Amino acid sequence: MTTTRPVLYLFGSAAPPVFDVAAVVADAQGRGFEVCLGLTSTAARWLEPRKAGLERLTGHPVRSAYKMPGEPDVWPKADVIAVAPATFNTVNAWALGITREFVVGVVAEGIGKGIPMVAMPCVNAAYAQHRQFERSIADLRGMGVRVLYGDGGFVPNLPGRGKPEEYPWHLLLGAVEEIRGAQGEGRSS
Repeated sequence: MTTTRPVLYLFGSAAPPVFDVAAVVADAQGRGFEVCLGLTSTAARWLEPRKAGLERLTGHPVRSAYKMPGEPDVWPKADVIAVAPATFNTVNAWALGITREFVVGVVAEGIGKGIPMVAMPCVNAAYAQHRQFERSIADLRGMGVRVLYGDGGFVPNLPGRGKPEEYPWHLLLGAVEEIRGAQGEGRSS
């Protein structure tokens, strides 16, 4: 399975901005990426009525579960991985290496494989007060993940006051393009 376009794995968790993922896929494709979409199990349940359309849009199966041993990979290899919206649970599980969810397993392994990654959380201010969350953000950054959180990234809102339509997807895709540009520069030296 080869492609001439860079491959972006776009992974989403169950937070309201995930409902905009089709537009994000289309935007990434417009920026020259082949997109493979992965979802946490809850996000997959939320988007189940849209799954067939998302698969037509990406040209790949939407994945939310590990494949069975011996089954072939159905996606091309990733050039870059973006995780957004990344919920409190996803961020903490990833940083702690708790890989029950398919997308968390891929990104946890991706750190060891050296796949460039960017993540953008989507949590409210109450979750952000939990000290494990800040530790997890710091740990992911320490493992080389570009985390768009705080200044220049996602800023938490008060509980119940989220504005999913204002989730800064453009920052995520801009970071993906920067990472891909840096990869290209590294190859030409």
